Amino acid sequence: MGSQIYVFLNLFFFLTALFGFSAALPDEYPKTKHSSPSNSAQINSNSVLVALLDSHYTELAELVEKALLLQTLEKAVTQHNITIFAPRNEALERQLDPEFKRFLLEPGNLRSLQTLLLFHIIPTRIGSHQWPSSTTESTPTHHKTLCNDRLHLTSKASGERVVDLAKVIRPDDVVRPDGVIHGIERLLIPRSVQEDFNRRRNLQSISAVLPEGAPEVDPRTHRLKKPASPAPAGSPPVLPIFDAMAPGPSIAPAPAPGPGGPRHHFDGESQVKDFIQMGRLVSEGYVLTVLAPNDEAMAKLTTDQLSEPGAPEQIMYYHLIPEYQTEESMYNAVRRFGKVRYDTLRLPHKVVAEEADGSVKFGQGDGSAYLFDPDIYTDGRISVQGIDGVLFPVEDSTLTTKATPVAKIVAKPRRGKLMEVACTMLGSHFTGCQ
Repeated sequence: MGSQIYVFLNLFFFLTALFGFSAALPDEYPKTKHSSPSNSAQINSNSVLVALLDSHYTELAELVEKALLLQTLEKAVTQHNITIFAPRNEALERQLDPEFKRFLLEPGNLRSLQTLLLFHIIPTRIGSHQWPSSTTESTPTHHKTLCNDRLHLTSKASGERVVDLAKVIRPDDVVRPDGVIHGIERLLIPRSVQEDFNRRRNLQSISAVLPEGAPEVDPRTHRLKKPASPAPAGSPPVLPIFDAMAPGPSIAPAPAPGPGGPRHHFDGESQVKDFIQMGRLVSEGYVLTVLAPNDEAMAKLTTDQLSEPGAPEQIMYYHLIPEYQTEESMYNAVRRFGKVRYDTLRLPHKVVAEEADGSVKFGQGDGSAYLFDPDIYTDGRISVQGIDGVLFPVEDSTLTTKATPVAKIVAKPRRGKLMEVACTMLGSHFTGCQ
């Protein structure tokens, strides 16, 4: 009996101490409570938000991450079925005004970027089969977006679906249980963001989207140019480099350099334009190899060599090869074929390369130059090779050999057959028969 009372007292004191310890816990150890269903909701891998971040709309997904909207969109997905109108990547890369894009990415304009992106999301699921029909084109359907603005959905008689001013080019592109994504051709810009941008520029007539250019006229045929078919990425240019250079190097007389010239300096403006044209050709996909003379070689140029009309440009164009060559490729070519003739941008002259002293020699005779500083710059499009001389084309001249004077021999006039027969019959009494 006493042992039972002892065990009961020990149990009583243990429970009292336990409850006293739990009551004395600080606030940072809260009691366990059941969370509400809204707090326990999670974004699964089949969500439309995950599909957007993993889709081919990479530009839009990057802007969503920069705008810090992931948490806002997760909350919207857990509460609604949403519809996302996703502009194609070209609309955000090329068709958007660079100044407007710079305005959106500035840290002080985060609210404008968020408003712009939320303007593309409707907290309602609208599939292609739920789009308003063409009979309601005059009265478009209005839907409230996540930024509290409204989008107008219409359909044309041809069956084309339109969101405000953008055409739907890929309806139902991504379909998930909690939402749908439609691909549109251009970016949707709410009026509030447009006004913020215009207020920032202090111009009320600026449009955030670049306008379409005026039709171009071909100067050769005087007809409208047809839009070229899009070329696949990485493909070589369609036109030869000589046609892309049209109208070609300047043929205006260049001012003569040196003290005897009228301006006492080179025509630097036209030369800069030529180099800008070379940069444009490389940016359009053409390849070039530049044979660059060193400073010592350039210092040996005389006034007579540079004073001819267009001489500096012609010298420069003769050192440009419309191919991509490196030291290894040129040396292997001259080792295998002996002499190699490379086209230059100075038509129709070619530069001759051959092997000499374990290197590559360009030109012939006294006007030759050696490859002494190879691969100064190579990036797969433009190659710069250093040479120790300035190259000049060999002028085509006919070689005339001096001939020794030959004594002129006067031949006797030959008599005809009838005259010979008459002389034989009559004898040589006539003067004509002697």
